[in-house]
Amino acid sequence: MNNITTKPHYLLLDGLRGAAALMVLWYHVFEGFAFAGGTAIDTFNHGHLGVDFFFMLSGFVISYAYDDRWKTTRQQDNKTTSNGLTVGAFFKRRLIRLQPMVMMGALIGLITYLIQGGVRWDGTHMPLHWTMLAFLLAMFLIPAYPGAAYDVRGNGEMYPLNGPSWSLFFEYIGNILYALFIRKLSNKKLAVLVASTGLLWIGFVVFDVSGYDMIGIGWTLDAVNFFGGLLRMMFPFSLGMLLSRNFMKSTRQQDDKTTSVCPCFKSFVGKNVFWISIVVMFVLFSMPYISKSGDISVNGVYELACIILVFPLIVWFGASGNITNSFSTKICKFLGDISYPLYMVHYPVMYLFYSWLIDNKLYTLGETWQIVTLVIITNVALAYACLKLYDEPVRRWLKAND
Repeated sequence: MNNITTKPHYLLLDGLRGAAALMVLWYHVFEGFAFAGGTAIDTFNHGHLGVDFFFMLSGFVISYAYDDRWKTTRQQDNKTTSNGLTVGAFFKRRLIRLQPMVMMGALIGLITYLIQGGVRWDGTHMPLHWTMLAFLLAMFLIPAYPGAAYDVRGNGEMYPLNGPSWSLFFEYIGNILYALFIRKLSNKKLAVLVASTGLLWIGFVVFDVSGYDMIGIGWTLDAVNFFGGLLRMMFPFSLGMLLSRNFMKSTRQQDDKTTSVCPCFKSFVGKNVFWISIVVMFVLFSMPYISKSGDISVNGVYELACIILVFPLIVWFGASGNITNSFSTKICKFLGDISYPLYMVHYPVMYLFYSWLIDNKLYTLGETWQIVTLVIITNVALAYACLKLYDEPVRRWLKAND
C-alpha cells in the first residue's frame, strides 16, 4: 500500500459517532419490545436515524481524509512520475478498516443463532447446511434475497445472522462510487448530485413509497428497499462530502479577527458542542411518532428535517468544536474506538434478547430494565473486547503485511 501520512482524526466527531451507535442500540431495545408484542415502536421512535448520521459522517471523513491524496502524474525532464493514492490502494484501506468486523459480526451472529436452537422466528428448524451457507455469505457481505432458503430467521433480512450489516453493504457501494466517480466531481457538480439524490429521497419518503411511514429502509433486498437504501446512503454520504469540502475551504479562509460569529456564542458552542449535540440527537430521536396526513408521511417529513437541517449543523459544529477537558477527551476517544465494533456486534446479542422477550411475554422497559442494563453492558464490553483482541491486531497485521 502507498505510504501516505495519516491525517489527524476529528476526535469530537469520533465521539459523536460512538454516541450515535449507543442510540441505535437503545432504539433496538425498544424494537425488541415492539417485535415481541407485535406492535409498532412507541418509544425512542427515531433512533434508526443514527444510521443516516453514520452515512453523513462517513462522507465527511472520507472526503477529508482522501480528497487530496489521489494519484497524480507529472511530466518532468522527459520522465513521468506518479505519487499519491490509487483506486486499488483506497479499496485495500477500506477493506482493512471495515471487513474484519463484518466477519466478526457474522461469527457472533452464527453463535447466537445456534444458542437459540437454530430455528426461524416461527419455530421452524433450519438445516445446518443452510445456516452455514448464511454464515459464509455474511462473512463476505453477500446478501440474501427475500425468500432464500438460507434466510435462516425468516424475516427477509439481507443478513439474517446480523441484520445491521445491510448498512455496510450500502457503505461499500458509497465507497466504490466515491473512488470511481464522486471524488472527481467539482464542488458545483457535487452539489448537483446532492440536490438530485436529495429530491429523489424526499419524494420517496414524503409519498411513502416503501409503505413504512419512516426512513428505516434498506435492510432487505427487494426492489423498493434496494433503491430506497441506495438513496438513503447516497444523499447523506454526498452531503457529508460537500460539507467537508466547504468546511476545509472555510477553515483555510477563516480569520478570527474578522469573523461575524458572536465570540461568546462561538466560545460556548466550541467548548460544549459534543454534549449539546448528544442532547439534541437524543431529543430528536425521542420525539413521538407522527401519523400520516392523507398520502403524506408526516413522520417521514420530520425525519427528513432531522437529516437535512440538523445533522449537517451537528457535523459542522462538531468539526469546528474543541475538547477542553480530559474527561471529554477520554469519552470521545472511548466512544470513537468502540463505535464501529459496537454497531457490528450488538444485534446478535439483541436476537437473544428478543427471543427471551418472546418466550417470557415481556413488552416494557419497566418489566425488564435489569436485563436491558445487562444487555447494554454486555454489548459495550463485547465491542471493546473485539476491538482490542481482534479488530486492532488484525488491522495492524494486514497493514504490516500488505
